[in-house]
Amino acid sequence: MSDAVLDPRSQVRVTLAHRVEYAAFRVLRGLLNLLPHRVADGIGGAVGTLAGSILRIRRSVVDENLARAFPDESPEWRARTARESYRHLVREVIATFRLGTLDREKILARTHIHGDFEEMIRRGTSGEGAIIVTGHMGNWEIGGAASSVRGIPVDAIALVQANLLFDRDIVETRRRLGLNVITRGRAARQAMESIRAGRVPAIVADQNVRKRGVFVDFFGVPASTAKGTALFHLRTGAPLFAGVAVRRPPPSVEYDIHVERIEVEPTGELEEDVRRVTQAHIAFLEKWVRRHPEQYFWQHKRWKTRPPDEE
Repeated sequence: MSDAVLDPRSQVRVTLAHRVEYAAFRVLRGLLNLLPHRVADGIGGAVGTLAGSILRIRRSVVDENLARAFPDESPEWRARTARESYRHLVREVIATFRLGTLDREKILARTHIHGDFEEMIRRGTSGEGAIIVTGHMGNWEIGGAASSVRGIPVDAIALVQANLLFDRDIVETRRRLGLNVITRGRAARQAMESIRAGRVPAIVADQNVRKRGVFVDFFGVPASTAKGTALFHLRTGAPLFAGVAVRRPPPSVEYDIHVERIEVEPTGELEEDVRRVTQAHIAFLEKWVRRHPEQYFWQHKRWKTRPPDEE
């Protein structure tokens, strides 16, 4: 007999391995939630050191990305930034595990808003609709929660996880924090509906998308980037905001949420306007990555796809 059952909601098969993985995750999360924050943070840093400096998981990717982004920095600086990026990544994974235990007051106390965040709140709570774009910088889940608890009706666009049990858990945590979830496969239609309903779709849009993307400069190097954010903005006229949630130095549990409205004068040529809007929000992200390089997700092959002229 098969060890899998068919999930009627999504038609994704839930296997015995998925159940074991999810049970282990629940136990781990339960243990982490029992620990004082500083202890959990210390565990995250230690595991990050193990992953990046001893096991060297994807370390060649991180080293290559940092050399491409910061060619003028010393090898010692890049090695130190690489080590800290792993420590930051695992600490923030643990912080995200624990996010579901926080109530509205705690999230408000731990997040400090800057820049055009107040305008985004006004747009998001008035029924006018808006778009927020971010990247794999700091803690993007905290950024979404900080927006939601301040009254912004956020619809987070996210991939469906391979393990459906884990995926359901993530969706439920986001919903407890006031975040609705749009699956990426349905984003083209549902994000447009979200904007027209006066809501705010939130998009993480800084990963390599192969041939489907538009090439814009990221650290002076062309990088294939998703067009969706720019298309939603141009087709609806909804204001576009870019934001990052930057972690304050440990052992602090607080974050600074920086938001900037992205305004690009349209040319009337859709392809060029898509490129210019995408370049603008990626430039915002780059600015913050340069300020806090250890908080970026360098483990992703950001520049894997190359423009046709380079091939």
